[in-house]
Amino acid sequence: MTEIIEGIAGTLVTEHRDGTKFHRLDGINDLAAAYRVQDAYIGAIIGDNGTAGYKIGLTSKRMQEMCGIDQPIRGTIFSNRVAGSGAHLSLADYHHLGLEFEICVRLGRDLAPTGVPFTPESAGEAVDAVAAAIELVDDRHADYSVLHCETLVADNSWNAGIVVGAFVPPPARLDEVEGIAFQDGVELARGRGADALGHPFVPLAWLANHLAGSGRMLRTGDLVMTGSIVTTRFPAGAFNYRFDVSGIGSVELSGA
Repeated sequence: MTEIIEGIAGTLVTEHRDGTKFHRLDGINDLAAAYRVQDAYIGAIIGDNGTAGYKIGLTSKRMQEMCGIDQPIRGTIFSNRVAGSGAHLSLADYHHLGLEFEICVRLGRDLAPTGVPFTPESAGEAVDAVAAAIELVDDRHADYSVLHCETLVADNSWNAGIVVGAFVPPPARLDEVEGIAFQDGVELARGRGADALGHPFVPLAWLANHLAGSGRMLRTGDLVMTGSIVTTRFPAGAFNYRFDVSGIGSVELSGA
């Protein structure tokens, strides 16, 4: 089985290098296998880089409907793929760049498993700051009508980096904050903190429990993207996006 997992991970490395369109990969029959491939894929490409935390995908109904998948997924964020507000991107660096508008949380202490499942409340107590953020995803021109969840997970849930605004203490009602996405100063869409499974700490607790199931944990300083509350946007040509979150702040990026 290990040889199969490593072989699929090697295929992902090759297909990213060659710009192969995203497609279903045989041999990934369930999510457990998908995460094993993801781990092998990350191990193959991380080199001397470190990790900055995790992304949680598909935490809102609109994103689940877009992808045809009814549960959250996770991926790893590499340290060298974290940028501050005002970042300028080149579309040529991606096969097909998508932007997702999210609330990022930062852990102020470890969330060590105790044998008792984490709740949104207990997970949220470990958060020391939050920020408006935009996740960069690279879907390699996937066909969303036949999207294969297990292959998506194996492909590190498409994470290609994050752009993060300034961190501030969490508002008392994070579920009530409103996020507004703008393109070139024109409003595109709105979402609320509650769109992330009811509250951003709900996917955070899901992630903490998910990691605990494989003997891992969230650690002090980890950044966690809690899922897009606005449907993914795919820039073409020159672009400028801003995401404002009430009570938290803003994040901007541009590119061409």
